[in-house]
Amino acid sequence: MTAHQTTAAPLSETELAELTERLRRDGIIGLPQAFSRDWVARLGEDIDTAFAAARARPDGAVGRGPNRFYVEIHPEQLRGFAELAGHPWITAVAEAVLGPDYRIVEVGFDVPLAGAVDQPWHRDFPMPPETARERRLTSLAVNVTAVDTEPDMGPFEIAPSTHWDDGAAFEHGMFPPREAYPRYRELAARKFPRMGDISIRSALTVHRGTANHSAKSRPVLVLGLDAPGAGNDARHDTAVTPGFRASLPESVRAHLHCPVVGELRPITQKHTIEGLVMGDAE
Repeated sequence: MTAHQTTAAPLSETELAELTERLRRDGIIGLPQAFSRDWVARLGEDIDTAFAAARARPDGAVGRGPNRFYVEIHPEQLRGFAELAGHPWITAVAEAVLGPDYRIVEVGFDVPLAGAVDQPWHRDFPMPPETARERRLTSLAVNVTAVDTEPDMGPFEIAPSTHWDDGAAFEHGMFPPREAYPRYRELAARKFPRMGDISIRSALTVHRGTANHSAKSRPVLVLGLDAPGAGNDARHDTAVTPGFRASLPESVRAHLHCPVVGELRPITQKHTIEGLVMGDAE
């Protein structure tokens, strides 16, 4: 732990059991004050730097709807990556749900700008066979807000317990038919995290970003975690340099199986089906 991070006591066995049960039931859990506001302010600076660089090059950011972008980055673009990936609450939940050999497969961020509109309800990828057959989660997404979320800033909206929904009728396995929208609206909960709060969720839980009526952006970091063999690393291009990898605690390094390269290259965002369905950012 550094002075920039909140000193978080390890979860007790009872707390961990309650959290993992709630995650299995609802598809999302919130963990308030995981980090200090100073740590999050530094995270926000790094996101701003990476976002400006990504928008300045072709395919550096991909649209997730009008005025809404996603950018994938390399771990060492975040000064607080070791604290993030090694946070005791995150590691405990990841090990309990995904197993002790879970992998870090994604580091990125979403930025809904002023004028972003309601996204269609969706999950982030089709349901894996293991989840459909065994009701076993094979991946988790950790979200860290870089700002205090206010009601007019287009808060994240999620329909709890829908991670188990059969996606056979979903377009591309991700987008439920519009006749299902009333159910999601009835189930939906809007989230208003503040700087320092995190959430851990199944990306299969049906969710959407809502319209940003403010003049502010609402950047949110995403840390993607996989159980061994889940295969989401094929969708991402995470890499590290030898010096950065060597600087990480072994407890973090053990979960980072990405390529080690002499020089980092900016990541070209894949123009995914998700982007095509939601529309390019303007």
